[in-house]
Amino acid sequence: MPATPLSVMSLEKILIVEDEQVVRNLLQSIFARHKYAVSCAVNLAEAQAAMQRESFDLIMLDIRLPDGDGQKFLEQIAALPERPLVVMTTGYGTIESAVACMRAGAFDYVLKPFAPSQIDVILRKAASYRQLLGVNRLLTDDPEDADSVLVGRSPVMQRMRQLIDRVAPTDATVLVTGESGTGKEMIAREFYRRSPRRGQPFIKVNCAAVSENLIESEFFGHERGAFTGATERREGRFELAHQGTLLLDEVSEIPAGLQAKLLRVLQEREFERVGGNRTIKVNVRIIATSNRDLLRYVEKGDFRQDLYYRLNVFPVQVPPLRERAEDILLLADHFLRRFSRKHGVKVTGLSDSARSAVMAYQWPGNVRELQNTIERAVIMSESGRPVTAALLGLPGNPGAAEPPPLEELAAVPAAVPDDSNGAIQPLAELEKQAIQAALRQTQGNRTQAAAALGISIRTLRNKLQEYRDTGDPVDANFDSVAP
Repeated sequence: MPATPLSVMSLEKILIVEDEQVVRNLLQSIFARHKYAVSCAVNLAEAQAAMQRESFDLIMLDIRLPDGDGQKFLEQIAALPERPLVVMTTGYGTIESAVACMRAGAFDYVLKPFAPSQIDVILRKAASYRQLLGVNRLLTDDPEDADSVLVGRSPVMQRMRQLIDRVAPTDATVLVTGESGTGKEMIAREFYRRSPRRGQPFIKVNCAAVSENLIESEFFGHERGAFTGATERREGRFELAHQGTLLLDEVSEIPAGLQAKLLRVLQEREFERVGGNRTIKVNVRIIATSNRDLLRYVEKGDFRQDLYYRLNVFPVQVPPLRERAEDILLLADHFLRRFSRKHGVKVTGLSDSARSAVMAYQWPGNVRELQNTIERAVIMSESGRPVTAALLGLPGNPGAAEPPPLEELAAVPAAVPDDSNGAIQPLAELEKQAIQAALRQTQGNRTQAAAALGISIRTLRNKLQEYRDTGDPVDANFDSVAP
């Protein structure tokens, strides 16, 4: 089968609904030149029957038809969950009619007689629009994450910036490896952001998260009826990434049976959809990531050697955070500023004990763990005060002996009064006493009291409201100072 032309990849099947034979013939000749699959209907009844048999990407719909109003049919199409683009055609056009059709969901509106060049323009617009719709379902780009990817002054990060500057402008396939949480995906995005393809799609497929039964469809798409549940034709990630960049995240998790097909696509840049026989050619740059030792996978026979060398054109090793100690506090301060803005908590920085705790910890979860730790601490902090070591909650916290009581809230539970005289008390009563003690220790600051108790501020507020409802407002003495 001939390869699908690159300019029409997002459009394949077109339905012409037109009762004038001359117009039908003209449209068919235009679409044949672009190698589209075309069906024709001379009235609404035939159009409805055609749409029940198969799905279409584009419908050329006449407004006046022998058995009804094309605009009413347009309104029915617009209500479909997977609706095609509709171009209205008419020989009796008015501004009011055009406005009504566009409001009803028409993609475009064209007056008869029209020139082939007008239809060519509409086709290009429709193909680009359909690809954009598919890309928007998958394209994710967090500018905040992008800001942090290259934060650091360590020698390894300086070399990383130089490497990205050198390789990003090329089309070389890149394999990014490193431990979980080091920022491999963010490094991959940086290659894209600094490449000539940055204005084109950046599509990601998480090879570890997709079911083995569906991953081929995710990669290459499928035709309607290709398998149970395939009610519509769907473009795969390779197709949606045409002219852009495709990120194969955790590429080591690709099933063995699919590795040969992936190798062929990387070599030939062409494939067929699941259930289809049309060869589709794509122009895509490949970036892959893995937290595994792929060479060991190759030696064990779990990963094809030829696929490994096809992916490993330009290898990039992202270092763990423990090997770039110079960057830890820089990253911590960066995340502190970001999450202060995000959550509206104006913290004044990290306390000395918190900075010591951050530097003493080994960060097995790397940058991701540091980011999550700082965000959690910011949320638990009080505006106008620094983030303390206790709020970081790190194992082996060196700030645990810091003298100011409000900085070390972990000591609060020890302040629960023991007035039981050895008698066993109900858990509910002990819980109430712990809350009272925490509020006394923090002078009524609920945020700090919740942190000391190891519960969320919402849980504490719910408990306090519960005590009020039962006529026992344990925080009555602190209402004037509680945040």
